[in-house]
Amino acid sequence: MPKATLLRPFSGPERSTAEIKRWRQRREAWTRKIQHAEFFLQLFEQIPGVHFFAKDRDGHLMYASRGLLDRYGFEEEQEFLGRTDYDINPGCMAEAYVADDRRILGGEVDAVERIELWWDRQGMPDWFLVSKRVVRDREGRIHGVAGVLRRPQDFERSLPVFEGVSKAVEIIRHKFADGIRIADVARQCGRSLRQLQRQFHSALGLSPQDFLTRTRVLAAMRFLEETVLSCAEITVRCGFVDPSAFSAHFLHWVGATPMEYRRRSGIQKTKGPGRGKPRTRPE
Repeated sequence: MPKATLLRPFSGPERSTAEIKRWRQRREAWTRKIQHAEFFLQLFEQIPGVHFFAKDRDGHLMYASRGLLDRYGFEEEQEFLGRTDYDINPGCMAEAYVADDRRILGGEVDAVERIELWWDRQGMPDWFLVSKRVVRDREGRIHGVAGVLRRPQDFERSLPVFEGVSKAVEIIRHKFADGIRIADVARQCGRSLRQLQRQFHSALGLSPQDFLTRTRVLAAMRFLEETVLSCAEITVRCGFVDPSAFSAHFLHWVGATPMEYRRRSGIQKTKGPGRGKPRTRPE
């Protein structure tokens, strides 16, 4: 079978430096006439599973793709415009996002790529790949941060950074309410507790115990936001040992007590539909 031939452009006469400069100037003139952000935002909307966002230097959201807004339950642009990570995320997650932004805005790095705990389409905690880059103005000054967030593809999940923890993450995601122990998770994955801890730190930047606790806290947030279950009921449903442990972990990761968080979320005791079962966020 003959080898496939790479598709190459037709070779033309070599262009002079002056011609290349002229085309660069023409490109700049062409670029100035288009609505940059709106155009590229619409382009991102056509890529399945990819969410786009952009923030100014102070961390206020300027743009977000439709899929990202849906994940947060925003119906209109004015609901998210100007909000910060602390306004729309648990404290533990917001801190991680802002720490990355500080590195970029401080000029320490031009880009950040990391694996982050977030919500999947069913509202379950899962990992996502986050890529952020610095946004500069025409004078080259740092103007903000923009990035994309997406689920890792199947082939990426087989990479070494994922391979060591993928099974453990799936066990924790689906069994977090059953009182599982990390030592048992490690055993089911054919690893020692020490090996699993090292691999978690390498892939996610936190321990498997912290991943388990954060998963439980995120699930509890959904119950607090979308049901009228009592804290005692949520304690049991999310796998916490007792209500005091639930409150302590929630305060540590979110920066508020469960009842404070519920009041901020606007849940009313008279709410009827959906009692006992959190709704799935829109696709």
